[in-house]
Amino acid sequence: MAVSNLISSQLQLVFEDGLDDSGRPVLRNKNFNNVKTDATPDQLHAVATAISGLQQRPLHGVERNDASELFES
Repeated sequence: MAVSNLISSQLQLVFEDGLDDSGRPVLRNKNFNNVKTDATPDQLHAVATAISGLQQRPLHGVERNDASELFES
């Protein structure tokens, strides 16, 4: 049986940076590495909201990217 162990987490903020020639939004990412793996979604969202208030571009979305190692138990 395989099990997983969460080893790292990254917070990604996605900002709108205007529109392309087709009228679709152009998105830009800002990544924050070394996020505590035990951080809750509420904590991450609160941080993202606070950081976005300091940015010039409007916030489009917030993502959490986790990496886990898998091993056989």
